[in-house]
Amino acid sequence: MSPTGRRRIDLGAIGLAFVLGLGSALAGGPQPVQAARVYEFDLYRPGDFVAQTNLVQCVGASMQMMINLVSARDDRSAATQRRLWQLARQLGPPRPPDRPPRRGASAQGWAAGLNRLDQGPYAVVGYPSLADALYAAARSMRRTGRPVGLLAWGGRHAWVMSGFRATADPAVTDDFRVTHAIVLDPLYPLDSTTWGRSPAPGSSLTPARLGQAFVPRRGSWSGVLSGMWVIVQPIDLQARQGML
Repeated sequence: MSPTGRRRIDLGAIGLAFVLGLGSALAGGPQPVQAARVYEFDLYRPGDFVAQTNLVQCVGASMQMMINLVSARDDRSAATQRRLWQLARQLGPPRPPDRPPRRGASAQGWAAGLNRLDQGPYAVVGYPSLADALYAAARSMRRTGRPVGLLAWGGRHAWVMSGFRATADPAVTDDFRVTHAIVLDPLYPLDSTTWGRSPAPGSSLTPARLGQAFVPRRGSWSGVLSGMWVIVQPIDLQARQGML
């Protein structure tokens, strides 16, 4: 069960080799090579998705979806989205004086807003590769039962990762690879002339497809996270304490 008692999809490891092997044995054919095992985890349910109400509230909409994903009831109201966006703006760092005013909300405000609402703890974390970011996201989701935020478009847009497919269950082994990320883009059904078509809610994307939009953070404002794949990551306090 999730932290709030909400049911989630947890298909576990699917042994394709057993099914194929049984069929071959019955047919008298050769036994197949052991097939790869698949583990899938997903928090998304129809009704969780919320489209951003304008072009600047992607963080507010993403926060709204992240709360919906772990709540018994969905809140898709425009008023809630605006309130969450305002909270993230309030809690984010000040804009440098040589930069124009921020129209959206920062990743730091995104994480701080979720923490203020007792949805965390969350932290903004950068990783040196897409594979590393997906590995950390999947492991954190499995340990906490909470979704992950993705800084898409080099840090200019917010997506939510509601689930994943992997070669093994991150809860029982560190030896796994994420093969698909299940995502929610609050811009949907609109598209970007620069970044292309927005995936439909609950789309399962390969790392190659995800990497077309989830790219390293860049820009003169990126700071220490420049060049990194940045996520808003749920933190497993027990695991962190165990490493101290």
